[in-house]
Amino acid sequence: MIFKRVPTHQVDFINLVKQLDTTLAETDGDEHEFYHQFNGLDTLKHRLVGYHEEIPVAIGAIKELTPTCVEVKRMFTVPEYRGQGIGSRLLTELELWAKELDYEKSALETGKRQPDAIALYEKNGYARIQNYGQYKGQENSVCFEKLL
Repeated sequence: MIFKRVPTHQVDFINLVKQLDTTLAETDGDEHEFYHQFNGLDTLKHRLVGYHEEIPVAIGAIKELTPTCVEVKRMFTVPEYRGQGIGSRLLTELELWAKELDYEKSALETGKRQPDAIALYEKNGYARIQNYGQYKGQENSVCFEKLL
C-alpha cells in the first residue's frame, strides 16, 4: 500500500470522491444534502490517495478546523478492499501529516448509520465528543477527537 499526497483535482481522488458521495447519498437519505454542503473539495488542501498495486483504493483528507486542530474529511475505502486495515493506515498517514504541520489534535464527524466508520475511529484512539460546528444538534452526527 502506497499513500500519495495529491492536488485537489487529481483524477483518482475525484473518482473515489464520487464513489464516496454515492455511498453517502444512500446512507444519509434525506439528510445527504445537509452533509454534502460541508464537503467541498476546494477547502481541502491536504489530500491522500491510497494505492494497492497502482490501483486507487482509498482516500482521505485533512483541513484546518482551528489553529491547533485538523478535521479529517472524505475518508473512504473501496468496498472490495475493506477489512484489510487500509482505513487505519490511511488515518495514521493523515495524523502524521497533521503532526508534520504542527497540529495538536484531530477531529472528525461521521454518521450514526455508519457503524464501520465509528468502529474504525474508536479502534484508532478517537474519543466521542460533543458535536461541534455545523454538526451541533444533528441527530445523525457523531463527532470524535484525538490528541496527536
